[in-house]
Amino acid sequence: MGEHSARHLRRILRLYLKGWELLDVADAAELALTELIANVVRYVPDRRCQTFIFLLAAGGVRVEVADACPDVPRMVVGDELDEGGRGLVLVDAVTDKWGVEPRPDGRGKTVWFECLSATGAADRVIALSDRSAAPRAPRP
Repeated sequence: MGEHSARHLRRILRLYLKGWELLDVADAAELALTELIANVVRYVPDRRCQTFIFLLAAGGVRVEVADACPDVPRMVVGDELDEGGRGLVLVDAVTDKWGVEPRPDGRGKTVWFECLSATGAADRVIALSDRSAAPRAPRP
């Protein structure tokens, strides 16, 4: 995986988000994806990973980055002048949820995050409100 991989994956992610009308989460999702890919480049010996992008029924996106390295990334809060080490702090700050899971085959891990759409959530609340406000049929 080279330095251009993150840029390429961000473009793909943005295309999905545009098609799903989720551009309100694009900046956060792209930043989080960049940080996860940077971790692969820095810490996974063969620099290989698989990236998955899922549309959430709740109105958002889930992105997973899986690799064969068993080392679990840790969120480190360093000094303001440190050049690195804040990747997962950024992921935590810009996403709604994130985590790390061992891969089902026992080889490596999957680091994931979710960004929920504020507009999608508002649309669902309005739709539920409209439905509950519907007039009831008169009782016999």
